[in-house]
Amino acid sequence: MTPQVLRAIVVEDDHSWQQILSEILSDCGLEVDVAGSLDEASTSLKAQPHRLAVVDLSLSPNDHNNYDGLRVLDAVRRLDPNCRTILLTGFATVELAVTALTDYGAFTFLRKESFHRSQFRDIVYRILVSPPQLTTPTPASGTTTSSYAVKGQAAPQKLPSEKALVVEDDAGWRSILEELLTDAGFQVRTCSGFGDAFGYLRRERFTLAVIDLSLQGANNTWDKGAIDPNLDGYKLLAATRSDGIPTIVVSGITEPDEIQRIYSEHSISAYIEKQAFDRAAFRRVVEETRLTHHSMSELSTLTDREREVLDLLAQGLTNKEIAEKLYITTNTVKRHLKAVFEKLDVHTRSAATAKVAGG
Repeated sequence: MTPQVLRAIVVEDDHSWQQILSEILSDCGLEVDVAGSLDEASTSLKAQPHRLAVVDLSLSPNDHNNYDGLRVLDAVRRLDPNCRTILLTGFATVELAVTALTDYGAFTFLRKESFHRSQFRDIVYRILVSPPQLTTPTPASGTTTSSYAVKGQAAPQKLPSEKALVVEDDAGWRSILEELLTDAGFQVRTCSGFGDAFGYLRRERFTLAVIDLSLQGANNTWDKGAIDPNLDGYKLLAATRSDGIPTIVVSGITEPDEIQRIYSEHSISAYIEKQAFDRAAFRRVVEETRLTHHSMSELSTLTDREREVLDLLAQGLTNKEIAEKLYITTNTVKRHLKAVFEKLDVHTRSAATAKVAGG
């Protein structure tokens, strides 16, 4: 899967500030677009999604009555709802700051006269590991939210057969992951710590686990690539691996060597960095993990001899060649293949081979 490019937009009419902000954002791993006016910002916001926008309040030189920055914040909410915004200004009242935060949804408000690179960088990382905002379409007027909502009848409730465990100490991320997994057809259990999660693993059978590595509070996730070898999430990875539960890690840790180690030592299905989280990509990873696990479960029903026959079939051998390889008759090969086809619910040699590739 091609890594998602995270973009930021700087909306600032001062060239010096454009350079300063772009440099810091680039150092944080973001591709940066620059706009000097409301119109330029709107065009950029329409062109592609952004994770972060840094917006100057006044976009007219020396005009202290120009508040185009607030109009940009409003445009971000309409055109790029998953983009978080930082308002930056050289002059503003407390009342205006409150307006930016409450009425226009800004993440924070910074003054240019007290600007510090380290503080700004910390805020950027906090935004990158914060849960993306949910944008649920509003049902059109006159429509129902369920195809079963007819004549006041309640929709029939069918409990999903597959269970997913979400272990995440941030309430925002728990909500995001629970909603996505529920939409994918899972019955979801959520918890925020090791104790609850381990208890669920002892009591129930899960077909998927989604785990954050840091379960020690949000403050510990602000440092880019911070690694604590004693994190409770690592202990849970060992538990899910032992139980044979496919596991997806969603974490703020971005250190490549550490991610590679987690893959190799814990045999996880996927690793998703919170900074680059995308709901559509998460859905794809979940579905791929589900299909792979299903194929592996089917293959586990085969006997050792049936698996041997299937593996040779997947290598392109004919029945006669398989018989010679295993020192059995061709009729025995046919009997094994019949059993394999029935257990895998397939009808052709190519379909059976595909199961091996998927498993």
